[in-house]
This record gives sequence, C-alpha cells and structure tokens, in this order.
Amino acid sequence: IAATQPSTNWHLKENAREHHTSKFSSEELIVRRGQAFTITFNGTERPEQNLVFIAETGPKPSKATKTLATFDISSTASKEGWSAVLQSTSSNSVSISISSPHNAIIGRYRLSVQSGSSTPATLGTFVLLFNPWSSGDDVFMPNKAECEEYVLEEFGIIFAGNKNHISSFGWNFGQFQGDILNICLSILDRSLYYRQDPITDVSHRHDPRYLGRVLSAMVNGNDDQGVVLGNWSGKYEGGKNPSSWTGSGEILQSWKKSGFKPVKYGQCWVFAAVLTTVLRCLGIPTRTITNFSSAHDADGNLRVDEFYDAEGNHLEKGADSVWNFHVWNESWFTRNDLGPSYSGWQILDATPQEQSGGIYQCGPASRHAIKEGEVDLDYDSTFVFAEVNADCMYWNYDSATGKKTLIFSKSTEIGASISTKAVGRDDRVDVTNDYKYEEGSAKERDIFKKARKKLGLEDKFDPTAPKIEEIEQKPDISGKFKVAGSLEVGKDLNLLLVLENLQSDAKTVNVNMTAWSTLYTRRRVNQIWKDSISVTLAPKEEKQFPIKIKYPEYQQQLTTDKTIQVTALCHVEGGIQVLVKRNITLDNPGIDIQVLGEAKVNKEVVVEVAFTNPIDAEVKDCVLQVEGSDLLQGILELRIPPLKASETSSTKFKLIPSEAGLKHLLVNFSCDKFADIKTFKMVNVIN
Repeated sequence: IAATQPSTNWHLKENAREHHTSKFSSEELIVRRGQAFTITFNGTERPEQNLVFIAETGPKPSKATKTLATFDISSTASKEGWSAVLQSTSSNSVSISISSPHNAIIGRYRLSVQSGSSTPATLGTFVLLFNPWSSGDDVFMPNKAECEEYVLEEFGIIFAGNKNHISSFGWNFGQFQGDILNICLSILDRSLYYRQDPITDVSHRHDPRYLGRVLSAMVNGNDDQGVVLGNWSGKYEGGKNPSSWTGSGEILQSWKKSGFKPVKYGQCWVFAAVLTTVLRCLGIPTRTITNFSSAHDADGNLRVDEFYDAEGNHLEKGADSVWNFHVWNESWFTRNDLGPSYSGWQILDATPQEQSGGIYQCGPASRHAIKEGEVDLDYDSTFVFAEVNADCMYWNYDSATGKKTLIFSKSTEIGASISTKAVGRDDRVDVTNDYKYEEGSAKERDIFKKARKKLGLEDKFDPTAPKIEEIEQKPDISGKFKVAGSLEVGKDLNLLLVLENLQSDAKTVNVNMTAWSTLYTRRRVNQIWKDSISVTLAPKEEKQFPIKIKYPEYQQQLTTDKTIQVTALCHVEGGIQVLVKRNITLDNPGIDIQVLGEAKVNKEVVVEVAFTNPIDAEVKDCVLQVEGSDLLQGILELRIPPLKASETSSTKFKLIPSEAGLKHLLVNFSCDKFADIKTFKMVNVIN
C-alpha cells in the first residue's frame, strides 16, 4: 500500500438502502450483520496483491473474544466468519464487498487494510447492528410488516387508564434522530457489566438475550447511573413530571448533556418507551405492552395481599401492590438456552421493582414459559408470572390488636386486557391469550398450581391464612359501584353504590365509604371524601345509593394520574364484611389539531391547535409542547395566554417536514387546572 492514507467511499446511500438503515442521519456507515456491504478505496498500488482486512471492536480486540477478525479476499462470501469479495478494480481503486457473520458482535468497528508486510492502513469506522431481515440472525423476524413496525417505526401508542376504562397516548420513540445511536452505544459502555469487565461484556454483545438484560438495568437510574430516575411519590420537584414527556429523544439527550446523570423523573411507561427506543435503534424488534391490574408480588408467593381498616381505607401495609396498569417490553429473539418453543417474544422490564441478581433488571422471560407456568426458567419468570396471574387476598386489619381477617380472595382480578399497538395501524390489540389460558378455566388453574408447585408453595402451611371454613363462609350481600355520567376532570363525579341482599331474611348493613386520590400504582395520596350510611335491605332486595363528589371537592386533591379509589366496607350485622371497591381514572378534556393545507417535504405547513376551557373558572400557566420525528427538530414549546371560562384558544405554528411518508405529530397541553392533555395527529407528508 502506498504511503498515503487511503480514501474510502462507504457508498452510504446504497448500503443504507440495502441494510434498512436509511432513516439514520449519519455520515458514518451503519449496516446490519450477516449481510454484505460494499466499499471502495484507493491508495493501493496493485489491488490484486494479497490484501488483508482487519475489523476490530471494543477496548482490547482479540480473536479469542471474537472482537477482532482478519480476513483476505475470497471468491465467495463466507457463511461462518468475516469475508471480503473483490467487486471491481481500476488503476488506483478497488471495490470490495464485505460480509460479517450472522452472530457478529454489534457496535462500532474500526476497519483497516494491509497489503503484504506493510503497516495496516485505517479505512475508517462503521457501526454494525442486529439484522431482523436475515434468517440466520437470532432476531430474525419473518414477517416484513412486523419488521417495519417493531424496528423502523418511530411512533408508538402506549395504553394506560384501568381495565374498565382503557385510554392511550402517543409516544415519539425517535430511534433514528440525531445522536440517538451514539447515545445508545454509550449506554452499553456505561453499564455495570462493562465497568466490571469490559472485555467479557463486549464479547457478549452478539447476544440479544444478554443485551436485553443489560439494557433493562441501564434504562433505570438505580445501581448504575442509568438513564431515568423513577419517582412514584406524586411530588416531582427538581425534575419533570413523568406524565409530561412525549418522546424518548429529549430524555436520552438530557442524560448525555448532564454528563450521564439519571434524568428526573420516570414511571413505568417512560422506562418501557426508552427501552423500546434503544432496542429498536440497535435492531432488536421491540414493542411496549400494557398489563391492566398488574400485580407487584414482592415476596414471590404468587399472591398479593391488600389491607383495609374498619373505615374502608386502603392501608399501606406489606410490600405487595396492584397497579391500575403497568407497562413493560417484549423483544423478539431466539432462546438457544431454553429451546425452540421458548423463542419469539421475550419480556423485558426496565422499571425498577425488584432486584434480580443483585441489581434492578428484569428479563428476558420467555412469554411462552409464562403462559405454561414454567416459572423456573431464566430470567425472572416468577416475577412476570405473578404480574399477570397472582391471586388477590383482601384483609381487614385492626391496628389496635394487629389482627388480620380475610374479607375475600379473588383469582381472576390480575392481568386483564394485556394490550399493545397494532402493526401498521393506530389500534389496540389484546394479547392476554398469549400470556395465559382463559381466566377461570380449568387449564388456567392447573397452570397456576403447576407454578406454585415449582416454587415449592403447593403445600406450605401459611400461619397467617385463616381457616378454610372462614374463607368458605358466603357473604350475605353483594355490592358494586356503578358510574353514572361522564368521567371527566372538571365535571362532578356521579356514582351509584348498588347493594343486593342475597338472603331470604332482612339484613342491616353499616357502610363506611371513602374516596382517595391515588397514583396509577393505587398508592393513596389525598383523602377526597368520606361518608357512612346505615341501610336495611329487605329479603333479596337491591338498592342504589347515589354518590356525588363535586369537582371543587376533588380538584385540589387530584394527582396528575387523575385516579380516584372509592371503597365501601359493608359491616353486615351477624355476617361477614363485604368490601366494594372501584378504581376510577378520569379523562382530560379534549384538544383538537388541524393541519391547514398539504404537508410537503421541505415546505412550510401551518398547524392549528385548539383547546376549550370546560370549567367555569379561568385557567392559566398554559403551555403547549409539540414534537414529531421528521416533522420538526426537537421540541417546540409555546406559551398560551390565560383562558376564561368556556373560552377557546387557537394556536398556530409552522412545520417544515424533512421526509415523506406517514408521520405523527404529538401535542401535550398543560395549565394550572389540567396536566398533560395529550393527543396526536397523523400527517401524510408528500414529496
């Protein structure tokens, strides 16, 4: 090779098109493993002479750890290792097709070339990613539409609310924007695994199982100065309220800008959304999953215990809890460690709930293993199984005596309406049947027993459990809360308590009722209302008792999760207590987006956002936040003047779309009375 440094043409456009990496905006070559890419370089005197290529990654490249490969020119691409095939030569340049193995380590590589015994000359660097389009890859996904959605789509929909009332909001994953790929690579280099043993860590980066687990630890700030700090207190001073984020980009950029200090604050959907961004960026097909009535079983007995006092207040006692919803991830890859039937969707959870292997990480747990009750399989299957299957025990607790009395138990409460976004459409798909057999069926109970047996729980005597005949005692009355009217912030809350006498003699019932504002984790924050009534029910009689909680009564107490828990503890004279409860999620008022005119690449288009103040008081401190990949750079923040009762504000701003296709604009509106009103609009950008 001549003394001059060779100049390299990386054929960025052509390679990116072949490798499904065109959406990255990078001057560096980004390709996927197990697939050929072409480069041309000059500075070689006689290219047909023995050229040897060197590809290396990580801090101390070596052949033993597969972080260093040397390969010369061969006539065909190798199935096993790295290879180079001569494409064409001219007097001073040579075109080479380079292929990496299907199980190559992913990350940034340095590529050099050596001719004869001369010193190797550096050709430059490139980034190698997972390849779901290639059948030899562990992340191979045969369905192309699914590859488009789970790797290339930058917009997502996250489901929230509760099982009686599912709501949703948009999220901008933004995995191809700006510097996100470099930030994702730096997340890997800041993990505890890398810090403890960089050489071994890098040598495992061919394995989506390993990277999924490492990243589930790194996306939360516990243990390792990871990306997001969780906060479930209801107080978010010194950071952003978790419900105010609209995309991952701002979070990942802030983490980098702050010198890699955890970003404040996140809750489950934020961890799941950021993990989706990072995994899609690296090429692992990933989606967010919402589980309604999600159990957090802290002690691993597949049971969650909830405690109530005589007034019907839900007590903060014990470490178990049931969340209105919880969001985690599924990533698609093979499980060579478990066998073919356990491949496919794997559960990863970056929300720091319980430690696994000494740090806050969770998964990958095979979804098939969860459905079949194989709770002994790696990783964290017991915890995930409990999230969708635990039995609920409701106890009355007397703090004076420390006595616990079982009110009732329920095996069909947990793990409802498990939801994810549809492929190629903005709809909800229910995947509950992929997690468990039909609730209440014999098969589902058999799987539950199998799981308990594997955990050695099937015949453990529990001294706190009441005698069997106590459990079997049937209640004399039944009760439920019905919603009457709309569930909207700014409107009065109208409920009906419906009580029915199941017996053929009259019953006297003393009812203690409370309403508390809660977080979505059902943690109580403020008491809103309490009342007690005494009623007599004639034989088999059903009675309805209207309950009205006025907006001014709850307005100050409501959290930004907009959730209220209403309970009625019914003391039946001469019978057992009956607990009636309902978790209510209120909706924000609506907000309207209109795109005025056609959206064209590199042309200005005006967007109008309208909000009508639905309450009879002024709202102030109004802020509008707008983002959307390929529609605008970063986040646009607009301040809006105060709005009088029933007044409508109309705000206009301009976008300059940078790429054609179906794009999503996300809007978040906040003021002193309403927090984080979210909506999104699909924008069809044409050339």
